[in-house]
Amino acid sequence: MRHLFLFFFFTLTLQAQFRINGIVKESASNKALAFASITTNNGINSISDVDGKFEIISSKPITFFYVSYIGYNKTKIDILNNNRFFNIKLVQNTAKLNEVVVATQNAANTIIKKTIALKDTNNPEKKLANFAFKTYNKLIVSANPDSISGKIDSIIVKKTKEGIYFKIDSANYKFKNTVNKRHLFQTEKVSQFQFSNNKLKETILGAKMAGLKQPLYEIIAFNLQSFSIYDSKYELFETKYNSPIAQDALKDYNYKLLDTVAVNGRNAYMIYFKNKKKSKAKGLEGILYIDQNNFAVAKAIMRIRGLLDISGTHEFEYLANENLWFPTHKNFRIIKGQNDDDINFLGGTIQFDGDMENDFSSRKKQPSDYIFLRSESHIFDFEKNTNNTLKNPSFAVAIEKNAFNKEESFWDTYRKDNFDIRNQKTYSALDSIAVRKKIAHRVQLGKKVINGYLPIGFFDMDLRKLFSYNNYEGFRLGLGGITNERLSKYFRMEGYYAYGTKDGIFKGSIGAAAKIDSEANSWLGISYTDDVREIASTSFTIEKKPFKIYDPRPINISTFYNYVSWKSYFETKKIPKTESIWELNHSEIQPKFDYTFSNNNKLYTNYTMTTAMVSLQWSPFSDFMQTPTGQIEIEKRFPKFTFQYTQSLGRLWNNDFDFSKFDFKTEYEKKYLNGQKTSLLFQAGYALGDIPLTHLYNTSPNNITKETIIQRITFGGKNSFETMFFNEFFSNKYALFQFKHAFNRVTLFKKVKPSLVLVSRMAWGNLNHPEQHLGLNFKTLDRGFFESGIELNQIFNGLGLTAFYRYGPNQLPKFEDNIAIKLSYVLNLGF
Repeated sequence: MRHLFLFFFFTLTLQAQFRINGIVKESASNKALAFASITTNNGINSISDVDGKFEIISSKPITFFYVSYIGYNKTKIDILNNNRFFNIKLVQNTAKLNEVVVATQNAANTIIKKTIALKDTNNPEKKLANFAFKTYNKLIVSANPDSISGKIDSIIVKKTKEGIYFKIDSANYKFKNTVNKRHLFQTEKVSQFQFSNNKLKETILGAKMAGLKQPLYEIIAFNLQSFSIYDSKYELFETKYNSPIAQDALKDYNYKLLDTVAVNGRNAYMIYFKNKKKSKAKGLEGILYIDQNNFAVAKAIMRIRGLLDISGTHEFEYLANENLWFPTHKNFRIIKGQNDDDINFLGGTIQFDGDMENDFSSRKKQPSDYIFLRSESHIFDFEKNTNNTLKNPSFAVAIEKNAFNKEESFWDTYRKDNFDIRNQKTYSALDSIAVRKKIAHRVQLGKKVINGYLPIGFFDMDLRKLFSYNNYEGFRLGLGGITNERLSKYFRMEGYYAYGTKDGIFKGSIGAAAKIDSEANSWLGISYTDDVREIASTSFTIEKKPFKIYDPRPINISTFYNYVSWKSYFETKKIPKTESIWELNHSEIQPKFDYTFSNNNKLYTNYTMTTAMVSLQWSPFSDFMQTPTGQIEIEKRFPKFTFQYTQSLGRLWNNDFDFSKFDFKTEYEKKYLNGQKTSLLFQAGYALGDIPLTHLYNTSPNNITKETIIQRITFGGKNSFETMFFNEFFSNKYALFQFKHAFNRVTLFKKVKPSLVLVSRMAWGNLNHPEQHLGLNFKTLDRGFFESGIELNQIFNGLGLTAFYRYGPNQLPKFEDNIAIKLSYVLNLGF
């Protein structure tokens, strides 16, 4: 949604009575020293970050501070002449360094082993049966104006004897001027957290987003870092890493004891950890402060450095009565790392330009190089053993109905950090911009367009119905849509009308539904349809088809059947983490190709089907949010499971056949921080009874019967068998598996950056009584079908090329007949 949210950018300037910052380096090599200890005269303890930088803010004057690092001489720094930035260089103590390093590594491993062994004792979610607390969170996107070099504000025009002449670089000047006055984007949130029965639920009491009176639920619920430091998988910016205190952590991390420090008056070990893998994007590094008495985590700093530089800090308070460290503060920050490609995330809320303009020259720094996201959460009003029962525990997040309409007094009560003039101007400026540019309307419009609808008054036009093409209908032109909430929130009408230029026949559908449960988004409806459908295609009714300007695979299909059906249905999300549709259907079927079904000594060229069907999608690992307008999947996790069961209803309404169908699908996706992605798909179907070919399985072929490879070049599909010919195989039971791995885009030339995807597919199946199906010549999948290939997508302006090879028992005699070359096209709408 990049173009919809270009106004979501912004800065953080912390103001206090006293602030110092600087960088710690090694004297000999001038390299930055990460996690050096800094202790001020007034008792503040801090450390340098991964880049050796540090910042200390204090309400009391700081006159001097110490900097220490294991293996180096401790240094005292006096603050003179109002100096606020310090370039500190530590001298290595070579006499003791080697023995110290060995000793601290051994000691660190021992401490970590004890910490792991006592995890359940020190984990609040294990030690306490239930608890509750509130949080105040503020998220900003900004750029510190002090860090932006003045050099980007001007450009040298010419040099003369009289001097150097400059002109203002207006774009960068405006950016710096903007962040001097306000942040680029800002949200606030107050939540009530409850833990019971091993579940943590968030109820949002108040939410506020600059520029939008109705905040975007997806951003409000965005989970940037794990709540618990004790989880075996630690999550940082939607990527899970093996925790440095997981049971098997010592195989993934190296540990080093840096120092012993005081945290909240208790002595703690300061342990540095770093993943053993060479790639920085494959693991975490950071600091754990381990209580010397109970071996609990008293503070933690987690960081990854790759395409993005991401850090998360966890601070705790020691509860003496419980001998427990409980979270009090979380901090999360993202800045740009080293990357060649442009990066955007949070729907385009943050955008970072690539480092390279071409293969040979570095580009000039842009404003996006200075932009960062910072989120701070303050935890307060902690209560233990509350014995509160969670309401609707299947929802990870719930939003109170009046959460977006809180008075300013509400925010004044809960704000836990400094809310300065820049914060105030962020709201007023972005709210004004939003009204002037009708941002709220554009956001809602964009969300509907992404889902394939264009709002026109009280009617949302379905963009998928406007235009398509297939070999049977030719160009299919149509118009359709659904009424929206402007007409009614509790009633809807939907339908479409279409015409095929090749078959010369009009098709259409009309239906109506009423909402009977707002909380579960339950609808009861009825519809009438007269249309055509591909034979033997597998369709899961519950699945929402993604919006595409075009769908490439149907272009090649020529075998369809006509169905005239009356349908009543009930759709609901009542079952936790599940969407389902329950349906009764009566259809008159007419194959539009030469086909006869022989059953019980009777030949059928058309037939009647009356069926009951339930289609269900279960997402057990995803997190869901209950909003005032319905339910939203806020964090999609895999695997997901889709089930569908269809049963014919005896002789009800002249039903001709008795049969049952069981369909199943599961999907898994793994996204990596470096931009790569692995996708797995398993799908199976089993049909029992007397079923004509039109309602069996074809396992989604996508190859046409032409003599040469060039003649067979068409557009590739998403999950289709590219080397399998249409109507080549049919089954009443089958199973298929697909593996895909997408690599980062590869820069071949300045504007040629293809996305490489490796694909492998396989399928097995069989067909009982193939002699019943007359009119088509086909085979069965009892020996299996195998193909593998590569996709080079988005080679130029969205256009790509794919190539697949067919092998195994069903390989064809001619080598060239086993090869399929297809075009691919990815249309970037900027959303």
